[in-house]
Amino acid sequence: MATDKTLQETTTSLSPAEVLVAAKRFFARRNSIYTAFLDMEGPTFVSLRGMGGEEVVVGVATRDGVTVVSGSTYMFDQQVARFLSMLPPATSVAAAETPRELPAPSEATA
Repeated sequence: MATDKTLQETTTSLSPAEVLVAAKRFFARRNSIYTAFLDMEGPTFVSLRGMGGEEVVVGVATRDGVTVVSGSTYMFDQQVARFLSMLPPATSVAAAETPRELPAPSEATA
């Protein structure tokens, strides 16, 4: 069972590939005790290993036109939260579209 600290999720406007590259860079540049390096990767995830073999997994999926990013770890929860908070927020396509205005009643019958 995952807790709020071990599994975290957000959405972003970045593509899944951009998120995975950002995760590898972010965790490789942390302070020495919080550094994590690539262990395994695939098209939708990266698994990183840190001090003492601690694992950090970042997974991505596309849903409703935005990238959903999940981060999971046991001990690096603050670092995962920081990484997720640094991603640009998702912009809803529906919210970005200007709603079509309905004609005024007098225009509709003319």
